[in-house]
Amino acid sequence: MNTDDCQLYLISPLDVGGDFPDRLDRALAAGEGLATAFQFRVKDKDQHEAARLAAPLQEICAARDVGFIVNDSVPLAKRLKADGVHLGQSDGTIADAREELGREVQIGVTCHASRHLAMEAGEAGADYVAFGAFFPSSTKSSEHRPEPEILQNWSALFEIPCVAIGGITPENCLPLVKAGADFLAVSHAIWGADEVEAVKAFAKAMQK
Repeated sequence: MNTDDCQLYLISPLDVGGDFPDRLDRALAAGEGLATAFQFRVKDKDQHEAARLAAPLQEICAARDVGFIVNDSVPLAKRLKADGVHLGQSDGTIADAREELGREVQIGVTCHASRHLAMEAGEAGADYVAFGAFFPSSTKSSEHRPEPEILQNWSALFEIPCVAIGGITPENCLPLVKAGADFLAVSHAIWGADEVEAVKAFAKAMQK
């Protein structure tokens, strides 16, 4: 996940059944070249059911050359041969994930508002670090509220890409882009609206 321009990192809603595969395809088509990663985030599903739900989404991502990232679960990422896994602070070590998944798989780590955690993740071999939540989020609650300066400081000192997450919308994203975010992780702002119009709104708002 190396980038010169800020890109979108789409995070799935918890419900990825029904017409969601069609919505994902439309969103990726609208954001071709802008939306380059997709995180599969489901809760309270056994691995078999999660794999069934993931299959059409993974196929859509592969067809559009979009990285397919599994949230939290190294075993599921291994089963799906996913492009990557995203680890929270309590989801095991990067070393263990790397051993299970191999050198080619992208490993990202949630670092909240802590540059120290991000530096530790980088030293352990993370491929990207995620800071947030920058704004109140309806997708996932967080008591951490970093300032955009953490992105500026990180991008000035380190090569590892940084992801901004948490309540990001077309209306509030530009300071994060200008501060140096490599990716904006977005969920409700896309899936809680018309996904095509939302992606287009981000594309317009992210122009520095």
